[in-house]
Formats: sequence, structure tokens, C-alpha cells
Amino acid sequence: MAPTGGASDANLVHANWPAPDCVTALVTTRNGGVSAAPYQSLNLGNHVGDHVVAVTQNRKRLQALINTPHQPQWLDQVHGTRVIEALPGQGPVEADAVMTSEPGLPCAVLTADCLPVFFTTASGDRVAVAHAGWRGLAAGILEQTLAGLNVPAPALIVWLGPAIGVDHFEVGPEVRQVFMDHSAECGSGFRPSAARAGHWYADIYQLARVRLQMNGVRQVYGGNFCTYREEGRFYSYRRDGITGRMASLIWLESR
Repeated sequence: MAPTGGASDANLVHANWPAPDCVTALVTTRNGGVSAAPYQSLNLGNHVGDHVVAVTQNRKRLQALINTPHQPQWLDQVHGTRVIEALPGQGPVEADAVMTSEPGLPCAVLTADCLPVFFTTASGDRVAVAHAGWRGLAAGILEQTLAGLNVPAPALIVWLGPAIGVDHFEVGPEVRQVFMDHSAECGSGFRPSAARAGHWYADIYQLARVRLQMNGVRQVYGGNFCTYREEGRFYSYRRDGITGRMASLIWLESR
């Protein structure tokens, strides 16, 4: 079910996956808010140097748009592997993934190139979202989220939201080595850089797919965005440096 937000819905990316009807998953874009450059305009991150008043107003706009009984469970993200349970009215918690079985309680992560990974059970009774940059992926944030959901992996459906595309995500050899030390299968997530010897282009979508599939998840969708390339639509830290953050949210509608 999508939120009813009229024309403002054009500023949202809705997950394209076969989730149950009671599950809503979406990502905001950079459009539809009040923040000034370089954060224009719907910056939802309160840790990037934007004016507090602007971020507060943007979050109010988001809440009016999604119209859920509870405010989102926000996180203080640290590129780690901690997973928490969302609680109504709880302030930001230091973690990089959040889950819930509570209807009307959105789980949220903030990104601007990192990969938001959405999870739902096939029965639609539990959902989660994880913030997965390369550090979090390598450290095991997806595996920890799977463990926290505590359901058989074949019963899960996953959607990979907007992140930096492989053509713009060049990394050093040490990054590739971290993944290769975990599994040689991660080699499919890298291709050599033609411009810089010894460097690689990393496909964060493929790296996530490999880690999920190695843990038994078979239904993985999405992965066809590039936050770096789509400048008018998404924030990108690698492209702009000082910039805003999109929010990725998932929640259960009341049945």
C-alpha cells in the first residue's frame, strides 16, 4: 500500500517488489523540501551541517506525507552491524539496521550513496531496513539483520534501494581484498579500473546480492539506480561532498 500524498508522491521512489499488500517501502528523493543549497531541498539528515529548522520542517513534511500513527524510528548510523527493534516514541539509537512487527511504526535509515536494503517476511508480519555502505556490508550488517529477523531465509523478500552505481564507485585494492577474504564469490562485484592501475569499480548491489544469497535469501529485487548519476533526483556524497540525505522507510500497515 502506498501513502496518499497527492502530487508529492512524485518525489518518492516506491519499492518494486512482490511484498505483501500490508508492507509499504519507499525512499525519498532530494525534492520537495525547504533546505537551501547545498542541501536542497528535502534533506532529512540532521548531522550534515544543514540548518536544524530546515531539517525539522522537512521531517514534518515527510510525516504528513506518510501519515503513519508513529514517527519513524531514526538511527545514529556508524557503518557498523548493530540491529535494533523500533519502539514508538524512541529517539535516535546508534545502529545501522532497524526492524519491527508493530503496525504503523516506520523503520528508517539515511543514505547518500550507501545502499538501503529492505526486508519483509513473505507473510508480512515483520519488516526491516539496513544501511549498507561497503564497510557495513563487509562487516556483516546484512547477516546481522537476517539473524535479528529470525525467520528462515527463503521466507524473506528483499529490495535494494537507490545507491551509487558501479560506474562511479571506484575503490582501492584494500576494499576488494576485504570482500575477497570473506568469499571468492564477491569477485563478481568488482571490475578493474582502466584509469587507475590496481583500483576497482565496486558494484555494491552485486556485493549485497552475493552476501544475501550466501545466507539463503533467494528473492532479491531492485538494484537499478545510481545516486551519483541522477543528480536532480538523489543526494550523492561521493559526487558532492557536502550534501543532504534521503530517507528509506518501511512499515506495516494496520490489517
